[in-house]
Amino acid sequence: MSHHHHYSSLGERALAADPVAFIRDNTTLQSPRLIPELKFYLADEMVPLWQATEEALAEQGVPPPYWAFAWAGGQAVARYVLDNPKLVAGKRVLDFAAGSGLDAVAAAHAGAAHVEACDIDPFACAAMRANAEANGVDVTPRTDNLIGSTERSWDVVLAGDVFYEKAMAQAVASWLTDLVAHGTTVILGDPGRFYRPRTGLKLLREITVETTLELEDHHLRRTAVWRATGPLETTG
Repeated sequence: MSHHHHYSSLGERALAADPVAFIRDNTTLQSPRLIPELKFYLADEMVPLWQATEEALAEQGVPPPYWAFAWAGGQAVARYVLDNPKLVAGKRVLDFAAGSGLDAVAAAHAGAAHVEACDIDPFACAAMRANAEANGVDVTPRTDNLIGSTERSWDVVLAGDVFYEKAMAQAVASWLTDLVAHGTTVILGDPGRFYRPRTGLKLLREITVETTLELEDHHLRRTAVWRATGPLETTG
């Protein structure tokens, strides 16, 4: 058990029901290169944080720290929103599978009337709160699983990088198809994931995003921003 000892204080800190303290202790406030006008609590290196949460916290069921990184899809959507503020200005916006809330913060910064950010990980929700505060905007975190829900309270739904796993991709595609049919504007960021829908998408922009080799197989990820226009059907 000795190799766990190095991480015990970190683990105890996380379990002391103070995720915000954990986030501030293990990340630094920084601007992703693509979004210089905003700043987020992000991990400089994935491995120590990943090991800390996996080794010390796996037994307690704390999810891996996906929220601690600015994923390519989320960065691309955030950049698109900041460059096209009319998309969200005065609107009710949902950032789905939001992680640290990059797209939620960008939407609020661009003038959205009300922004919700949904992630089932309570640490992600704590990170969203801290990131919204750091940028002087209001974001309402939610931890409920919205996939398949009939809630239709949003004008715009933003989703960065949600098609990396087959079952989830299919469920998300079906739910987003219903939202589009209802008249919701759905904007997706995707760095070429295998399960991205092959139908019902209109390309808005392609952008090269710097990412970490710890997360991806290339340092630069060519990332597309799409608008969902009709029935989304995934591969497989």
